[in-house]
Amino acid sequence: MLCMTVDIKLKKEIDNSYKITIDSLKQITLETKVAIVTNPKVAGLHLAYLLAQIEAPEVYIITVPDGETYKNMDSLNHILERMFDHRFNRNSTLIAFGGGVIGDMTGFAASIYQRGIDFIQIPTTLLSQVDASVGGKTGINNRFGKNLIGAFHQPRAVYIDPYFLTTLQEREFSAGIAEIIKMAVTFDKEFFKWLEESDLYNQDTIKIAIEKSVKTKAWVVAQDEKERGLRAALNYGHTFGHVIENETNYTKYLHGESVAIGMVMADDLACELGIMSTDEALRVKKLLERYALPVSYDIADVELFYDAFFLDKKSSDTKVMFIIPEHIGGVVMRDDIEASIVKKVLSRYKDV
Repeated sequence: MLCMTVDIKLKKEIDNSYKITIDSLKQITLETKVAIVTNPKVAGLHLAYLLAQIEAPEVYIITVPDGETYKNMDSLNHILERMFDHRFNRNSTLIAFGGGVIGDMTGFAASIYQRGIDFIQIPTTLLSQVDASVGGKTGINNRFGKNLIGAFHQPRAVYIDPYFLTTLQEREFSAGIAEIIKMAVTFDKEFFKWLEESDLYNQDTIKIAIEKSVKTKAWVVAQDEKERGLRAALNYGHTFGHVIENETNYTKYLHGESVAIGMVMADDLACELGIMSTDEALRVKKLLERYALPVSYDIADVELFYDAFFLDKKSSDTKVMFIIPEHIGGVVMRDDIEASIVKKVLSRYKDV
């Protein structure tokens, strides 16, 4: 039988570049319909401040409940239905106004509404300012795990206003610091040393930390937008942390808190393999503890915890990909670590 093929050659003319502005919010002028997606807490604190800076023909507010447990298909459908109600089209714009949950869901809604529209990130938590709002990762959770349904969809712009941090609870602030520390351990030993010597509760200092973190992530994303290599290193702490979040139904820990525990577990694994010194692992742990972040977790069933790794997006059917430090400022990606070694480390967290 004759086989025929047709080549489809597509011109790659789309430029997804965008600016990240770290400053007091200035006027944002849009010539399209706009919907601000937020939650009741952020709306109550800051919506009036944002609305004063938005100039657009029509502005709508879409509110979804606050918290990781609402980062699901029901909330996504609610956002989409309100957009249809207001007759949004491909020229319309969404604005994500909140933390990482709002940013991820809004970006995902933008990526699939009429096959993709623009969205803007205005993050209001430290964690979303230094990490979640940058890089175009969008998605929702399901019962199998975190962010397993989603898409890469870059924002049109990101506006980081440190003013929003003034109303953060201390626990939420600390959760963001975990991601800052993650960035330093992963790529920048001098940044980590600076963090050890600095007080991130100081307003001027935290602005510097935000800028350093954003520049680091922007550099990584520019080289590996779709996470096929280098960008996966930013998941240091997340492989363990996502399992912890799923096991606790996203209610016991904030995302940054789970990542903090995951970083300590990843460091323990690195030390067990003899590729990271115990002294450096202790430095990371002490820095996390300085900001009241949790560094331990009681694993009920080591086998179940290990099996959950296979739902991680970086893993395959037979191999688990771990991001572990060789030293502060450098990590490696390993999918060849024997299950017995990983379980040995996990067993130290049983009945703690």
